[in-house]
Amino acid sequence: MQDHHFSPRLHESTAPFSHFVKHGDTGYTAGIIGQRADDGSLVSEDVKTQCEAMMENLGTLLSDLHLEFSNILRTTIYLVDYADFELINSVYGSYFEKPFPVRTTVQVAALPLGAKVQIDTVLALP
Repeated sequence: MQDHHFSPRLHESTAPFSHFVKHGDTGYTAGIIGQRADDGSLVSEDVKTQCEAMMENLGTLLSDLHLEFSNILRTTIYLVDYADFELINSVYGSYFEKPFPVRTTVQVAALPLGAKVQIDTVLALP
């Protein structure tokens, strides 16, 4: 059975998607960017600030679901400029402890709203 969740503490997009879907003992998040909860705009043009907000938004969603970063099994990081990898990696790394989730990082042509970084995750559910 599936269970869908749209966080009231994140921006309410008009696009047809859920922030999170539970299927069995696994959860999946939608792509999350560094946007403001109130109006959905990007928090900044700065990639580090966007990455920090992205991770905080992920933390907000996890908190809604009574989950933690330690529940994350896998992440995919999308970035528009691989030159930002080390900066993004340092912000990302500050949210996790060993053992780290598996991760794939890919460079893409564009992200929603002109974001510079996006994350989605797969989680183990209690």
